[in-house]
Amino acid sequence: MDSVYRTDPIPAPPSAFNMAAHVLAAGAATPDKLAMQIVKPSGAQRWSYGRLTAAVRGAGTLLLDAGLIPGDRVMLRLGNGPEFPIAFVGAIAAGLVPVPTSAQLTEAEITKLAGDLDPAAVVAGDGIALPDHPARAIPADILRKAGDAAPCDYAMGDPNRLAYMIFTSGTGGSARAVMHAHRAIWARQMMYRGWYGMGPDDRLMHAGAFNWTYTLGTGLMDPWTLGATALIPADGVEPRSLPLLLKRFDATIFAAAPGVYRQILKHHEALSLPKLRHGLSAGEALPEPTRAAWIAATGTRVYEALGMSECSTFISSSPDHPAPPGTCGYPQAGRHVAVLDEDGQPVPRGEPGQLAIHESDPGLYLGYWNAPEETAARRIGPWFVTGDTVSMGEDGAITYLGRGYDMMNAGGFRVSPIEVEEVMHDCPGAGDVAAVEIAVKVDASVIALAYTGDAGEETLRAHAEARLARYKQPRLYAHIAALPRNRNGKVLRSEIRTMLQQEVTS
Repeated sequence: MDSVYRTDPIPAPPSAFNMAAHVLAAGAATPDKLAMQIVKPSGAQRWSYGRLTAAVRGAGTLLLDAGLIPGDRVMLRLGNGPEFPIAFVGAIAAGLVPVPTSAQLTEAEITKLAGDLDPAAVVAGDGIALPDHPARAIPADILRKAGDAAPCDYAMGDPNRLAYMIFTSGTGGSARAVMHAHRAIWARQMMYRGWYGMGPDDRLMHAGAFNWTYTLGTGLMDPWTLGATALIPADGVEPRSLPLLLKRFDATIFAAAPGVYRQILKHHEALSLPKLRHGLSAGEALPEPTRAAWIAATGTRVYEALGMSECSTFISSSPDHPAPPGTCGYPQAGRHVAVLDEDGQPVPRGEPGQLAIHESDPGLYLGYWNAPEETAARRIGPWFVTGDTVSMGEDGAITYLGRGYDMMNAGGFRVSPIEVEEVMHDCPGAGDVAAVEIAVKVDASVIALAYTGDAGEETLRAHAEARLARYKQPRLYAHIAALPRNRNGKVLRSEIRTMLQQEVTS
């Protein structure tokens, strides 16, 4: 059987559609219900649906009053406060195109992005680097008055038109702005049962930064679309404090990257979270030892999803459809996916190939801004190719093997770094580990393992020899103080690869 999985598509969105109007529609029936709390140990900022809707539509008015016109691109330089989602959803309500960016970017980094994006305006938060660009700067302070401004009309239109953009790493290694249509929010309904198991009575806490698509979607817009409550840790909240906040604010679902789960478990062997029903994980593969430790500590399961900025999450497990051991789940109902070979043909089930999404998926991006060649390079016939190497089981379950550029080649064998890491993580004293491929000669490369623990190299080698086929065993071991990660806890294998490669060649 070929590795193609297709289910009946979801109905099309209305012909006159606005993403922000869709997100806030459910909350209109319960204006006094809490839509969002930004939480910290000392308390929380509380936002009802009525207050949130007034602020969002007022923000749309203020942005238009600042001289912007529908279709203008608006770069957001904001921290993890309420101004971020209000500006983002408010801009979309008014027909503008918001572009979230990480507050950690330096002036040089954000100037480079602005040069490509050429925004009409930058919404500027205090103390956050601004680009050297002629775009007008709109102080974030004006958003504090948004709730008192007259509400903007929702800019209705074709659901396929551009709604927002989000920066991600392009296939060429440089950041690209991913263009998403208003219909992207409509497509997310496939996640509600296929991953979240969430309803209007849930209180979902997300541990990521607002500029990350995982947070914007899973942490904010999806709970609001369902009429649920979003809980967001305030700036400066450490992972070790998250269990306190989960318990104090009655979180029923917790969403984070695997690295956040690991950091919590470093400080807590047992957790009392009586209201928590389950966790969600995305961003990278969740190691089985981390999953097992979380279940032991909390008595709750973690449901994993695989996705990307260009299509959000589309492979997942859920309370209604748990993933078989060793897999990350199934294509969600309504999806059309395949596993392809290098010629774009589906491989037999059980064989590795590249995960692809059919062009008909309503959640699929419109393309990369100012990068038509790179956009075209991600297409093979009617398929968008993800760069993820996977295999599809007979029942449709997807086993994740790694990003295409993370996959290692050892003596002609393709090896997933995750497979090596899960084995080496169990070695006593290994600490955090990451496997990468390192060139040792012009025509020869080996698997290298970076680790943070106090185990000796001989201990690590013996552990690998006893548990991994020879071609999967690391040949080089490098002790480092900590694995480099982004703000959301995702391991930056490219930085580790560069670091170790420099040591080999120096």
